[in-house]
Amino acid sequence: MRDTGIVETGHDRGGGVRQLRYAPAVGSAYGVEVLDFAALRRMDPERRRVRPQRPDFHVLALVGSGTGAHEADFRDHALTAGSVVWIRPGMVHRWSDVDTCDGPLVLFRPGFLPGFTAAEAATPAGWDLDGPRLCLALLAADHLRREHDAAVTGPALGSPALLAHLLAALLLRVLPAPPAPVAPAGGPTAVFRAYRAAVEAHFATWHQVADYARALGYDVRTLTRATRAATGTGAKAFLDQRVLLEAKRLLAHTDLPVGACARRLGFPDTGNFTTFFRRQTGRPPGAWRADRRSTAALQEGA
Repeated sequence: MRDTGIVETGHDRGGGVRQLRYAPAVGSAYGVEVLDFAALRRMDPERRRVRPQRPDFHVLALVGSGTGAHEADFRDHALTAGSVVWIRPGMVHRWSDVDTCDGPLVLFRPGFLPGFTAAEAATPAGWDLDGPRLCLALLAADHLRREHDAAVTGPALGSPALLAHLLAALLLRVLPAPPAPVAPAGGPTAVFRAYRAAVEAHFATWHQVADYARALGYDVRTLTRATRAATGTGAKAFLDQRVLLEAKRLLAHTDLPVGACARRLGFPDTGNFTTFFRRQTGRPPGAWRADRRSTAALQEGA
């Protein structure tokens, strides 16, 4: 899929998740570009899109027409005209059925719009727009595409700042709720952003909020208040959900034994990991894996 600025870098250790890295195509080194579903199908004649993949970049997709289905981190989304899909870096997802879908796919690098971090944390992977909002969103995506194409064909016209503003306008148009205004350093939004980044970096080794509080220079109550304001849940629950998500990814998409999954996630032993997983899901990890694979087999055979 090199023509799209995407490079496949192999599969996740121990399993079959395709790892995708964003590497801009020649002349397109702006950190953002606009494709469409037709290009996705054209670049993927082997239909690898129906298998789990994990990009290190954002994909914002708008369905202008057609129907289909998409799965992101164990949640299924039926796609119709007006559907929005926002795949964030690290998400495991697959386009299970997009043969008739038409509309833009916007690829952009992490950090291209850092001000949207807090909104992103509480935004689902898929939602729907009504007709008037879809029409405006498609116009915004087309404006971004035209400016990007002009920058590629005429480098003198290239403006990363302009492209960033157009992408921000598109996100503001499609988000189910507007992002909070940029907060001053030290405010709740800034505190949450720091906590979220630290969780992403250390969730496999630090399982207590106190570890993050010490590293970031805040107390636990400050992290809890900031996280609750941004996501509606406390700092410990946010951390546990991140660990749980990675546990589910390992169990569903790799063949690693449960004990190896536990070690990858920083648990001292299998029993401790099993207790955590059962408390979060009501099922031991082995049973959850078996159920998940049985369901996936039925879906693939349908």
